[in-house]
Amino acid sequence: MIQIAIDGPGGAGKSTISKAVAAKLGIVYVDTGALYRTVGYYVRTQNIDPHDRVGVSGCLPQIVIEVRYVDGAQRVYLNGEDLGDRIRTPEMSMYASAVSAIPEVRAFLLETQKDIARKNSVIMDGRDIGTVILPNADVKIFLTASAECRAKRRYDELIAKGQTVRYEDVLREMNERDTQDSTREIAPAQAASDAIVFDNTGMKLEESVEAIVSLIREKTGFAG
Repeated sequence: MIQIAIDGPGGAGKSTISKAVAAKLGIVYVDTGALYRTVGYYVRTQNIDPHDRVGVSGCLPQIVIEVRYVDGAQRVYLNGEDLGDRIRTPEMSMYASAVSAIPEVRAFLLETQKDIARKNSVIMDGRDIGTVILPNADVKIFLTASAECRAKRRYDELIAKGQTVRYEDVLREMNERDTQDSTREIAPAQAASDAIVFDNTGMKLEESVEAIVSLIREKTGFAG
């Protein structure tokens, strides 16, 4: 069993890189951000302000989140429904960031995340994996890149999915989320004291994946 924690700001490539690394090592990939996006999505459907702690906390008993792995890919179900790309919009990014600052939401999702890690060798990505979710992870990486580089990656991803967005708006929203995530009182997005900071500005996906796989193997001896 092995636990790998990948933290970092939005657009650093955490999800894409973690999926590829998991495939190379033959372990389970856990996209924790999808869990918060799912809570945010439900909050949005109920017309609740995502910053309203009482309102958001009050709707948690109505939420059932299930994580399934289909052909090795993580699928998140909300009350039995697979939301697919509906949770991948810039709006849902902001909702996820807002609800993730609410202690009751973090407590609600904490056990789900830890339970997956107890039962599988995992690579888990998010904002506080190495500091809160997997504090004893075998390897902790804080993945980052310049704001402009991250915004361009997110913009290209959204365009590829057929969404109509402007790069300037994506960059602005990313800077807003960076500030929101890094300054919140509950589990702020920051590198664990024992994390390896990996800046992949200007690097191709394959380069980042190979570098991180090598780093993991070097530190753990895990061949996969």
